[in-house]
Amino acid sequence: MNREKEGASFSTLRIYDEPEEWRNVLESSGISSQHEHQAEQRGSGMPQQPPAPQTSHGPVYQEMSSGTPQQWVLQPLDRSELQASWLSEAEPEAAAELDRSFLPGPECGQPCPSPPPSEEVWSFLRAIPPVPDEVVVRQRAPRESWKVGNVRHGKKVYAIAISGSTHHVYTCGHGYIKVWDESALHACNKAPQAQLDFQDHQSRVLACKLLPDEQSLITGGLSRNLTLWDLAPTPRVRAQLACTGPMCYSLALSSNAQICLACFKGFVEIWDLQNQILIRKHEVPEYGSRCVDIAGNKFWTGGEDASLYSWDLRSYQRVQEHHFRHEILSITHDPSEEWVLVGLRNSDIIILHTHRREKLKIFFNKYIHHHNLKFSSCGSYFVTTLDESIHCLTAPSLQRLFQAEESTDILCCDVSSDNQYLVTGSKNSATVYQLLY
Repeated sequence: MNREKEGASFSTLRIYDEPEEWRNVLESSGISSQHEHQAEQRGSGMPQQPPAPQTSHGPVYQEMSSGTPQQWVLQPLDRSELQASWLSEAEPEAAAELDRSFLPGPECGQPCPSPPPSEEVWSFLRAIPPVPDEVVVRQRAPRESWKVGNVRHGKKVYAIAISGSTHHVYTCGHGYIKVWDESALHACNKAPQAQLDFQDHQSRVLACKLLPDEQSLITGGLSRNLTLWDLAPTPRVRAQLACTGPMCYSLALSSNAQICLACFKGFVEIWDLQNQILIRKHEVPEYGSRCVDIAGNKFWTGGEDASLYSWDLRSYQRVQEHHFRHEILSITHDPSEEWVLVGLRNSDIIILHTHRREKLKIFFNKYIHHHNLKFSSCGSYFVTTLDESIHCLTAPSLQRLFQAEESTDILCCDVSSDNQYLVTGSKNSATVYQLLY
C-alpha cells in the first residue's frame, strides 16, 4: 500500500465511553467472522448499565447506503475523544480473491449463506468430547483500576513481568533483576524477596518473558546471552544461550513455549527452548528489527523503517509487508492468535487480522517516545501505555474501560495471567494496579 494513500484508506470510527446499547450498530466479532445485527434503543433516559463483561463486541460502525460488500464505506459515530478506523485491504481488483464466506450476507448483518454440514462432518463433531467448564476462559473486562502500591527497583525498569499464580513481580534493568512477592505489591517501601545479579554488571535487561507455566523466565538485552531462569523454589540461572548479536531488543514466545524469538539489529534468532538449540539466524531488514512477535506459524517484525513484515516459520519466507508513516515501537497479539496489534511512534495502534485482509486503526494523536501494548490472557481487553498515560480498551469493541496517568514515562507493562493486576515499569520503580470488576 502506498504511504501517501494510507490515511485515506481508513474510514473513521470512534472509541467510545458510553454503553454499547445506545444505538443501532453492526457488530463484528474479533474471534468469529460472523456479523450480528442488533437494534437496541435507549430507554427512558435513565443511565444505562455497562454491557456484561462476558459479552464480546466487535468494532462498532454504521454502514452507509452506498456501501457494497467489496467496498464497505463506514460512517463515524459521534461520541468520543479518541478515533479509530477500519480498513479492508481487499481493493476492487483483489476482492474477487477473497473467500465468499468472508463477505456479508444478502442483508446487512445477516450471516453468510453456506451449505449445511454433511453427515460425515456432523459425525466428526459429535465425536469431539465437550470442553470441561473449569478450562473455559471466561470473557470479562475490568471496569476500573486501583493503584495499590509501588516497588522501588533503584534503576530504570526496562522490562517487567508478573505471575498470575503467585503474583510475583520481576523488575528488570541494569545489572540485576528484583523479585517481589504479593505482599510487596500493596506496599511502598518493602524490600524485594530476592535480587538476581548478573556476572557482568554492565548487562542490561531490555526484554523478558514468563513461560506459560510461570515457573521460568527468559531475559535478553545488552548482553551476549539470553538467560533462562528457574523461578521455583529458589530463582536461579538454568541456562545461558549464547547470542550472535550484542543487543537483544525484543523477545517473543510461541504459545507452547517451545520456540523463542530474539530480535537483534538486522536479524532474528529462532531458538528451540526445550533443547536450548539455535535453530536459525534469520535475516530481516536492518531497520525493521526493533520488535518481534509470534502468532501461530507466523512471526512479525517491525522497527524504524515503519514497515511491518510477517514471515512463515516453516519456510522462512516473507508472507506480508505493510507500510506505515511512523516508526513501529511494539507488536503483540491476542490469545486467539487471530489479531496482531502494532504500536506506532505517533501513538496510533494498527490492528491486523492474521488471516483476512482486515485492518483497524486507532488514533490517539500524540507523538510519543514509549509505546507498549499488552493483551489480556482472556482476550477481552488490552492495555496500551503512551509515555506517562495508560489506556485500557475492550477488544474488539474498543470501549474505553479506564485511563490512568503517571508522573514519568512508562517503559514497560504487563498484565497477570489471572487478570487481577497490571504493572508498569518506569524511571526507577514499578507501579502496581489492581483491576476491579
